[in-house]
Amino acid sequence: MKVILNEKTNPYYNLAFEEYVMTHLEPGEKCVILWQNEPTIVVGKHQNTVEEINEQFVKEKGINVVRRMSGGGAVYHDGGNLNYTVIHHQGDREQAPFDFASFTRPVVDLLKRLGVPAAFNSRNDLDIEGKKFSGNAQYVKGPIILHHGTLLFDSELEVMVRALNVSDDKIISKGIKSVRSRVTNISEHLPVPMTMAEFKHQLAKALSEGEAETAFEHTEALEAEVCKLRDSKYATWDWNYGTSPDFNVQKRRKFDFGLVDVRLAVESGVIRQCKIYGDFFGKSQIEALEAQLTDIPYDGPAVDEALSHLNVGDYVAGADRALLSALIV
Repeated sequence: MKVILNEKTNPYYNLAFEEYVMTHLEPGEKCVILWQNEPTIVVGKHQNTVEEINEQFVKEKGINVVRRMSGGGAVYHDGGNLNYTVIHHQGDREQAPFDFASFTRPVVDLLKRLGVPAAFNSRNDLDIEGKKFSGNAQYVKGPIILHHGTLLFDSELEVMVRALNVSDDKIISKGIKSVRSRVTNISEHLPVPMTMAEFKHQLAKALSEGEAETAFEHTEALEAEVCKLRDSKYATWDWNYGTSPDFNVQKRRKFDFGLVDVRLAVESGVIRQCKIYGDFFGKSQIEALEAQLTDIPYDGPAVDEALSHLNVGDYVAGADRALLSALIV
């Protein structure tokens, strides 16, 4: 098991580093990365960035905005938040995606040992007495699964609440009055106070779960490749925001597996453009699903026929052909 304590705080670099490590693991290898970012909003792969952030506040505060390669919802990072990444290359064996409970178990167990009543209580969140302190996401590529999560240790929660635009669908579905009423810092619940450095040390041990550690060599060649990926992808406007075409049809619904927001440009009864947003997860590229729904008649039979050529659940985990077809038309 490789355990990497990444001390850099540039979010564009850190997400590039995470992807580099994932793509260079050998079959059977497992890696843990602990890292922090300067103030940053990290949006999910399928989200419409401009609708997830309070753009004026973000600009005023100099908060970075970056998109990750996994699905799920937007999260806020700052120096009081600790991020952890677990990457497992399972060789020739395909991993059943989105098993959040097993990946978060070491975190929950550690906090319980520290006297904090943490629990895994939803599809991808951890909470303390009903208040969220950790959001988690996963990315699956063949036999490789990457799990990463936030841990609010001593974050500026008021800044987080102002920086993010949380949809009414999410607030209503969780039965809460406000986002601030549902979030908390780990430090507020520790019977014995500890520093972030002490917590990071404890977390590294918990995530390695007693496995022998192997060295990770941070070479100049690695650094060059990570910086190249940062500059060509994670630091670009195209990746983080992208062009959002004009749409005249929007179908949006909150399911138990996430929010799905379908937008269509329909001309003379034909779908000319399709974009699917949301905080859902999926192991296949959503662009392929969008392409399948482009240049077809905007009616039930045509949409149903188009979806019949794909396994919809690969793109929107938890959904199926009938459900998505009913949402769209």
